[in-house]
Amino acid sequence: MSNQEEIVIDEWDIKLEKMLVELKNCQESNNLKSCTPCSVFFECELRKKYVIAVYESMNKGSGGGFEF
Repeated sequence: MSNQEEIVIDEWDIKLEKMLVELKNCQESNNLKSCTPCSVFFECELRKKYVIAVYESMNKGSGGGFEF
């Protein structure tokens, strides 16, 4: 990235950043470095919301499904 390019932060990036803060706070409160060892890993609503926020940040809310 050159010095002349500006980084544009949109609503999707702001939402993602907020979710990341919430997720990290949860990890810290449970003395974890990641969600993986957590006993509610697959049922965790916070983690599910974070995954959705990541996806929406990537596609800027245009919808669609995960395609790998």
